[in-house]
Formats: sequence, structure tokens, C-alpha cells
Amino acid sequence: MTHVSSGNKKQLAALVAAMTVGLLAAASASAAGSGPGYDDPNNWPQYHRSYNAWRFSPLEQINKTNVKNLHVAWIHQPGSITHGLQATPIVVDGVMYTIAADNNVFALDAATGKIIWRYTAKLDPIVKEVFYGSASRGVTVGRGKVFVGTLDGRFVALDQKTGKELWSTQLSDMKKDYGALFSSPPQLAGDTLFGGTTGGDQPIIGKIFAVNADTGARTWTFEVPKDDPKSWPGDSRKVGGGSAWLPGTYDPTTDTIYIGTSNAAPDFNHEDRKGDNLYTATLLALDPKTGKIKWHRQEVPQDTWDFDSAYEALLVPDATGKTQLVHLNKNGFVYVMDKDNGAMRNVWQYTENMNWSKGVDPKTGLPIDPVYPETDKQKLHCPNLLGARSWNAGAYNPKTKLWYSQGMEVCNTVTSAKQGPVPGIGGLSLGLSEITLTNPPGKKADGWLGAFDPLTGKQAWKVRFEMPPLSHVLATGGGLVFTGDMFGGLYAFDADNGKELWKFNAGSGARGGPISYAVNGKQYIAIPTGLGSHSPGFLTGAFPQIRNLPGGAALLVFTVD
Repeated sequence: MTHVSSGNKKQLAALVAAMTVGLLAAASASAAGSGPGYDDPNNWPQYHRSYNAWRFSPLEQINKTNVKNLHVAWIHQPGSITHGLQATPIVVDGVMYTIAADNNVFALDAATGKIIWRYTAKLDPIVKEVFYGSASRGVTVGRGKVFVGTLDGRFVALDQKTGKELWSTQLSDMKKDYGALFSSPPQLAGDTLFGGTTGGDQPIIGKIFAVNADTGARTWTFEVPKDDPKSWPGDSRKVGGGSAWLPGTYDPTTDTIYIGTSNAAPDFNHEDRKGDNLYTATLLALDPKTGKIKWHRQEVPQDTWDFDSAYEALLVPDATGKTQLVHLNKNGFVYVMDKDNGAMRNVWQYTENMNWSKGVDPKTGLPIDPVYPETDKQKLHCPNLLGARSWNAGAYNPKTKLWYSQGMEVCNTVTSAKQGPVPGIGGLSLGLSEITLTNPPGKKADGWLGAFDPLTGKQAWKVRFEMPPLSHVLATGGGLVFTGDMFGGLYAFDADNGKELWKFNAGSGARGGPISYAVNGKQYIAIPTGLGSHSPGFLTGAFPQIRNLPGGAALLVFTVD
């Protein structure tokens, strides 16, 4: 045995420590490629992790070989199971920021789950009357703050280190706007904080708001229904709905906000709004400083099926290296556009069951021979009002060049009806007397997770589920795809072929956003669980067994040794 002096022992210990840190850093560094999506590999700093909305973690410590050894590292339970956990957690420098029902915000030690601070919003009692209550889809972290969109129509900024409230700005008039609230986290575009409310299904003028992120001072407001009598005849604009209820994204390379808007109201009856109903069911490209439109693409003119354009704006490089914008609409089509001007590049059919139109013109992006609901007539429409996929986002892996996204093969019968006065702030302007989610003709309703070339729609593989999965999807550098189902099954699939490599029973379904991050060189997978949102309720028409599924709210964090 070699003798080492005490002085040399200290030097040796320091050297070993330095080498260990170096090796751990190398483990993370080896996971990093270059460019957007690979940046900041140890963190999950924003809603989709990177501005291109990939939901891709470049970390590869957990991979196809060892994923079978995933085990629970820690569990966080916020204490309320109302609507489950719908958030995508944010992780910055070893701290996780997340939100549970009724705007309860937590800062957690991302390695242990220990609570660092908790913020409980003091909400206006009016929130007990709203339709879209309790749930929140996340927080935003930046500029030393944690930003929240509240259930009583405010943007709130908290101190990132302490959770102390720094400012609060009331944006929505809850009484006049039928309880229009922020169910999704506002997003940052430099020093601008922006976001839209619920309200597409209500007799209001839907809005997108922006404030100064440091002070909370209002900077601009964008009214979604365009002030144009050709687009909105008569008084239809005043009750036209429209909103932007999901998080937009900000492209710092062009200083552009991408944000999609919801359906027009009444949802299923257009007798009083026979125009194109701009800017509902539209993808908007906005200037973050002014809120002015750079370009727009209305994917569903005069939407009468509840086919929002609210989903994520995926930015994907093509074979020439030019970035294209890929946008799934609830209507079952994927629109591929030039991200700088919205020009159509391609369109492909996403859903297997389609009858509301004969297709989309690849040059104009307009639907071909759409089949509208008719007053007092029951009609079957595929896909259903929840969409060919719900609001849970897909994930793109730049290594496989595949987009992993879920689908629901469910239709609905609708009997359109003239909309009368909407009672109470929790009332909806649906323009119908009946709606029932049901099987596609000659088939049994189900769901799937698919892997596609996002630019062409070419399918690489597809995994079927008894009921549509409603969890977001996570793709990783380790060649894995994570998601969850409504029964509470959590899964890891092989990104190349869809083979199931790991499954865990969480006890209640998954609705939030799985993420991956690293602390001190160790990779973690975090998956929010607890079946919630309004979608499962609608889906009971096609899947009555949902009524027997348990609620829950547990954030499960996994790792390998």
C-alpha cells in the first residue's frame, strides 16, 4: 500500500473531488448537442423546455438500457386533488417550481422534493362561480421572478428565492367577462409577459394581455375578435368568444410571439356570425413590444366545430436547414408553414377518422367542403370537440427527427341550436341542444401515441391505448419517449420503434407535463399525476369507465442509481 501524507491527502481529495465534478459535468456535457433544444441541458427552464416547443431533454444518462431500473426518488403531494396536476414543472439550478389546484405554487429542492417555499394565492370568491376553476397548467420563471396567471384574472409575480408576492395586476373583468381566467402560465418575451384567458366558449370579446414583467404595468391588449363587420356581422363580435387559453411561445431569433386562438362563440351555431370570424381559430405571430400582428393564419374560418388553433407552435428544421413551423389543429390536420410569414409549405391529416371536411387545400390552407352543423339537426362530426388530440403537447427528438404526439379517435354527435342569453358567469355559449362523444362509424373509440415526420406526416410507429392518453409527451437524448395514460400507467417507449421499455402504476391518470433535468450530475424524470381537467368528463360519452377512475395529485420523480 502506498503511504500518502496528510498534506497530500488533502491535495488528493481535492483532485478526486475535482475529477468527480468534471466527470459529472462531462456526463451532462456529453448530452449536449448544439443549438436550440440542446441548450441548458440540466434545466427545464420554460413550459416546453426550449422556445421551439420540442419538449426534448438532451440528457442521456437514463437510456434504453437502464430505464428498466427507474425507481421513485421522491414524491410531492400538494394536498388537493381537484382537477389533478395539469402543470409542466419548471426546473432552474436545482430548484423545481410547480403549481397545483387553486394557484398553490411550490418551490422544491429538485433532488429531494423538500419544500423551499409555498405561495397560496388569495383569490376573489368569484372563482367559486367560474366554469374553468381550480386548475392551473404551470408557472413561468425568469428575471428573478416566478410568474402566475390566476383563477381570478390576474398576472402575479413572486420573488424567485422567497415566494414573496412582488406585484399583482388585474387584467380580466371577471364579472363582465363571464369568469375569463388564466388557466395557463403567461410567458416571457424579453421584458414582456403575455398570455390569454379562457373564454372561447363564452359571450365575450376574448383578449390577449401583456404587461411589463418587472413592474406589472399593462403594455398592450389584443382583442381576438377583429373589429370588422365583414368578419363579424351585426353585434356578433361582442359575444364572439375567442381567446388564447394555452401558452404561446417566443422566438428570440426573430423577436416574435406565436400564440394560437380558440373557437368563435356560440361554438356550434353560426347563424348570427356568417363571416370568417377573424382572429378566432387562428395562429398569430405578434410583435411582443406592441402586440401588433406580423402575420396570421386562420386555420378554421367561421369555426362551428370548436376546433381551436390553440396548440403549440413547433419549430423544426427541414432538409435544407430552414426552420418550418408545424402546427396541429384540433380539426385533425397539421399545418406546415414558413415561420417568418406563415406561407403554407404542407398540410397532412393527423387523425384516422375525419368527416367534417374533405381535406385542406395545401396552397391556401383552407378547408375543402366543410360540413357545418345545422340548427335543430343532429350531425356526427369527426374529430370531436376536444380535438384529434387534446391540449397535451407532443415532443420532438432532433436525433430521430420524429415528433411524438398522441391522438384520440373519438367523434361527437351535435344538435345545433340558436343561443339564448347565457345565465351566470359560469355559463357557456355553446349553441347546441345536445352533444355526445361517441365511437367513430363502425369502430370502437380509442387513442394512440404516434411517431411522425412532422414535416410530411410519414408515420414511423404507433402504440394503441384503450382510452386516449391525456399526458404531455417527453422525448430524451437517451432515446426514450415518456408519457402516461388515464388509468395511471406511466410509460417509457423506445423512440425508434415504440417498444415499451418501462411501466409504472401511479394510481391516478396523468394530465400534466413529464420533464427531465439533472442535479449534481444525476438525471431525473418528473411526471405529474392525478386525472383532471374537463376532458375526462366529456369523454365519458365514449368511455363510461372513466366515471370509476380515481382522482389524485402526486408529482412523482424517478431516477436510476
